Amino acid sequence: MTVAELAAAAGREAFSEVTWREGSRGPMTSCFLTMPVRPAGVRSRRPAQAAAEAEHGQWDGVLPQVRLLAQWPDGEDEPTRFWLSDLPEDTAVADLVRPAKIRRRIEHDYRELKHGLGLDHFEGRSWNGRHHHATLVTAAHAFLTEQRLSPKADTPDSPSTRPSTPSKTS
Repeated sequence: MTVAELAAAAGREAFSEVTWREGSRGPMTSCFLTMPVRPAGVRSRRPAQAAAEAEHGQWDGVLPQVRLLAQWPDGEDEPTRFWLSDLPEDTAVADLVRPAKIRRRIEHDYRELKHGLGLDHFEGRSWNGRHHHATLVTAAHAFLTEQRLSPKADTPDSPSTRPSTPSKTS
């Protein structure tokens, strides 16, 4: 059984509509479902086995349960996007959707760090030099992001800086 078949078996009515952010053309909304699953395969088994052996000295062979987050967009015959989460079961669906859908923002920021701010321009050979370069680039990115998000600075004629009563000293 595929993940799409598993999620579709719950039925379209089991999916709830979630809006994760306001886009340029209105709210970004789709239908989502969460359900408990136990991932199978070597890529799931090895880390689970290593963690259990480190913590308990042995592994009982049972893979840990995680939550499957499935998206079923309007107009599609079945769910099309899937994520796994190890957050607690009582985590709201909307709280799972927001980080799952932030991928484009992360990719945009990485491109800006790399191409716009020079993260990939370091040519030194020392760890300290590389760390220093990455720290300065990250600080520049934080500054630019803060500047983009903050409202424009007040001007002498803006209502927030104009005195409500005339000054007697002028």
